[in-house]
Amino acid sequence: MGPLARDLAGCMQQGQQMITIDGTFGEGGGQVLRTALSLAALTGSPFRIEKIRGNRRNPGLRQQHLTCVHAAAAICEARVEGDETGSGELLFRPTRSPRPGAYAFDICTAGSTSLVLQTVLPVLASLDAPSTVAIRGGTHNPMAPPVPFLQTSFLPVLAGMGFHAEVILKRYGFYPKGGGQITCAIAPRSPGAPLDLAGRLPVTALRAAILLSGLPEHIAAREKQILSTEGGMREEEIDTIMLAQGQPGNAVWVTAAQGPCTAVFTGFGERGKLAEQVARDALAGAGFHLASGYAVEEHLADQLLLYLAIRADGRFAASRLNLHGRTNMEIIRRFLPVSFHQTRLEGEAVLVSCR
Repeated sequence: MGPLARDLAGCMQQGQQMITIDGTFGEGGGQVLRTALSLAALTGSPFRIEKIRGNRRNPGLRQQHLTCVHAAAAICEARVEGDETGSGELLFRPTRSPRPGAYAFDICTAGSTSLVLQTVLPVLASLDAPSTVAIRGGTHNPMAPPVPFLQTSFLPVLAGMGFHAEVILKRYGFYPKGGGQITCAIAPRSPGAPLDLAGRLPVTALRAAILLSGLPEHIAAREKQILSTEGGMREEEIDTIMLAQGQPGNAVWVTAAQGPCTAVFTGFGERGKLAEQVARDALAGAGFHLASGYAVEEHLADQLLLYLAIRADGRFAASRLNLHGRTNMEIIRRFLPVSFHQTRLEGEAVLVSCR
């Protein structure tokens, strides 16, 4: 256990009182559970969550969420009750400090490998010895951070804060079959520096990529046309990744480099959805964010909050803070003695600081 993890655990060992969480709070989805699992494993604080995903059409635990539970439990040898498909209540009680090591988890569905990694990464990245994690499942999922977001946007910012990890995409996995795999090598945490992304930053590079697997090539051609005519992108700024074999899948992402940040905006193909709309979805997210001039987009903002809280310092200006982010702040405060401060900027932009 590293010095940081020991300090965090020491903050919360005043009787180890059970933390009770309403799973319908805020956005009421899996993020509430994942953040609680991460911080329980890191601090040793037991928690009970009720009405899990109670705001969703299919409430309760699904296989992806169970994998997150079992992954966090493996790291801190937690005692768990209620870890069954469809369960609306879970009791999670760590029995030891988190332990580095070589871990492997299989979601057994097309559930997001990124979200399972999201659960264990803040814990393992806070320790003083390296770890490796291999996860099987979906790699490019709607409603979850795709692997290019982890590699290009999220992990480079974390490295500057002292949290070091490298994700390698071993095999692509698309909905509904899954079968993809990622590996993550996690280094011991270094001192790093407080995150400071408070001002506007110019865009220094704008690129796009089209991923096509097991589908006709004309889909990529149509998406490239939209990126060119409606996004103003030159041919040399658009990469095309063609997978000759494998399950059907399609995604388009636009990346915008601003100082130390690279924002990633993704559109996903699905049955009945026009190729043109996939490209337009990626462009729409990019357009809103780039108009603000700030470097942190709403999905990266949501992901950074937990690491700001672990360090208990830093600030960033985001083009928007969504309900996931605001919910995350409240769950974090249940486990850690930190405060977040929000200052409204122009439009929907907001400056977030942690202390």
